[in-house]
Amino acid sequence: MKVPHIAHDGSEAAEGPDLAGERRATYSRLFWRFVWLTILCSLVPLLLVGWGINLHYSQFARERMLNFLQTQVEDHRKDIERFLSEQTSKLQLIARTHELEQLIKPGSLQTVFELFNQDIRTLTDLGVIAENGYHLAYVGAYDLWARNYSREFWFDQAMQKGIYVSDMFMGFRKEPHFIIAVTHSKGDRKWILRATINTEAFRSLVENVRIGRTGQVYLLNAEGVFQTSARVSGAIMEKSSYPMESYHEGLRTRTLDGLRDAQGRERPRQIACQAWLQDPRWLLVVKQDYDEAFADVNHANTWTLVFLHLSAASILVVTVFITRHMITSIKRRDAEADRLNQQLLQTGKLASIGELSAGVAHEINNPLAIILTERQLLLDAARQTPITDPEFQEQFSDSMNQIDLQVQRCKRITQNLLRFSRRTKSMIEKVDLNGFIQEVVDLMEREARTSGIKFFSEPDLALPPVSSDPSQLQQVFLNLITNAIDAHDGKPYGSIRISTRADAERQMATVKVADAGAGIKPEHLSRIFDPFFTTKAVGKGTGLGLSICFSIVKRLGGSLTVQSEVGKGTEFTIQLPYTPPKELQDSLSTKRSPKPAA
Repeated sequence: MKVPHIAHDGSEAAEGPDLAGERRATYSRLFWRFVWLTILCSLVPLLLVGWGINLHYSQFARERMLNFLQTQVEDHRKDIERFLSEQTSKLQLIARTHELEQLIKPGSLQTVFELFNQDIRTLTDLGVIAENGYHLAYVGAYDLWARNYSREFWFDQAMQKGIYVSDMFMGFRKEPHFIIAVTHSKGDRKWILRATINTEAFRSLVENVRIGRTGQVYLLNAEGVFQTSARVSGAIMEKSSYPMESYHEGLRTRTLDGLRDAQGRERPRQIACQAWLQDPRWLLVVKQDYDEAFADVNHANTWTLVFLHLSAASILVVTVFITRHMITSIKRRDAEADRLNQQLLQTGKLASIGELSAGVAHEINNPLAIILTERQLLLDAARQTPITDPEFQEQFSDSMNQIDLQVQRCKRITQNLLRFSRRTKSMIEKVDLNGFIQEVVDLMEREARTSGIKFFSEPDLALPPVSSDPSQLQQVFLNLITNAIDAHDGKPYGSIRISTRADAERQMATVKVADAGAGIKPEHLSRIFDPFFTTKAVGKGTGLGLSICFSIVKRLGGSLTVQSEVGKGTEFTIQLPYTPPKELQDSLSTKRSPKPAA
């Protein structure tokens, strides 16, 4: 007969490792089959539809965002060009409506300058420059009368083109600025009306667009040099890290990676919209961190995906929970069947042991009777023929007494075996727990002695007999004492203390079985009475003993509890009522009642 293999986690019992593994594989296949079926039937359509809607919305929202950005850039480009065009037109109007002699009269250029800045201070200074490069008149805060501009880059450009708007440059004043120069000639005289645009006013115009927390608006010349300051990327006249492109008409939107700020630190991914101004040839750049630009879109997408995946996860969790419940129910059913099989096996073993015990007891009683008869014959012969040697007479008497003592001991053992065999059938009767426990101890004492374990009994002599099932109690005490002996594995000696106490107030009897063994780990205490749970090595325990004990004591109307400390030992406490539950009495009465005649 195969020895049952019980899994340590209590999940199932099987007749061997192969069958246990096959059963676990079957449970696993059933579980995943239910889960995948649910995924295919519900989750896949849900995710496909949800992701499709999300992609469509994302594309629509991004296009709206890009259109908004492009509209901002186009409107701002027109504002900047309109500003420069207005300043240029004003200078042209002044040059055409004023004679040179009139402009260079004292105070005349000052009046023009004040009228120019009447609404908004758009000019820093204003000067009339002759063909030789010297000022004929000047209004402004800088000392530029002695400066000659004939060698400056913008001077030749203005003389050739008639109208010239420069890039930002330092010039004689040693600070960034740009100019608008208008050339006018009359007769053989040619002169330039030059205005320096107020840098701060121009920056205010350019940077007036605020786009989010990370948005930037700035102008770059054809070489990628800042014409206005960027909030993060750099200052006026610094070289920008923005990747320049050749001139193009209209707007262009770009996604940029690897840009750096003024301190050289790498910037996050950017989205930029750019447009070239006609004159001067500057590039208007409006850019923003990519994540911030699409933050609203991403936020909506994120929550859409969150709710979608939460719905999917909820379906999956519910599926897993229900499937686990189904598989657990199947496992529990199988485990219950295995437990019943094991109990039947244990019952069969007990019945076999009872029959064997009865046979062995009867077989031993026969030679014991012969030994006693022969002893009596020897004693009779000794009386008829007295022994003359005193020393031999003493030895003979001691030997006869020892024979009688050992025969009586054997008779007690056989009587216990006979009582054990007679208790294999369930019935309610009066049980003297003190004497009953001593009988069990007598049966187990030899096994305990070979392991160096001693029994200590502390009976309560005032404990009255209890009405209970002796066959069931016998199994409980045998299991508990066997476990107590096994708990001393690895120790050279040990002790088992069994005590009884009467509780007259509660009409209960208390029996405590305490050992000095290895103890039970705290994480195992809550599972110690679970079916098939065992801390013993494979093949040394079925995990059913304590579970059966717990069930028996509960059926008898009592309770079984445990206390343990690792390294110090374990104590089991049994409480039994003096009178068994009515349900148990009715059950046993029904079993004993004869069947009615057919």
